[in-house]
Amino acid sequence: MQELLALLQAAGHTDFRDARGPMGFNQRQAAGRMTRDEAAAFIEQLEAEAYDRAEPFTPAPTGRPSADEATLQRLASPLLAAELQRRGWLVIEP
Repeated sequence: MQELLALLQAAGHTDFRDARGPMGFNQRQAAGRMTRDEAAAFIEQLEAEAYDRAEPFTPAPTGRPSADEATLQRLASPLLAAELQRRGWLVIEP
C-alpha cells in the first residue's frame, strides 16, 4: 500500500481519495482498503503510465566538447568498453 501511495503522489495526487476519479477507485479503494491483487494492478498501471511519459535522455548540444569529452572521443571503442567492464559496467554494442 505504501508503494501504491508513493506512486500516486508521484503522479500528482495527495492520497487515495484524491485519486479516486482519475484512477477509477471505488469507495472502498479510495479509503485505502484493497486486496493485494487490486493494489498490484494499480501499481502496474501507474508504472506503465510513468514509463510511457518518460522521455529518453538527450544531452543538450554544446559548442565545444570539454577536455574529458575530447579525450573519450579519441579512445578506441574496444579500449573504452574494456575499461568500463573493468570498473563493473555491463557493455553491449549499439
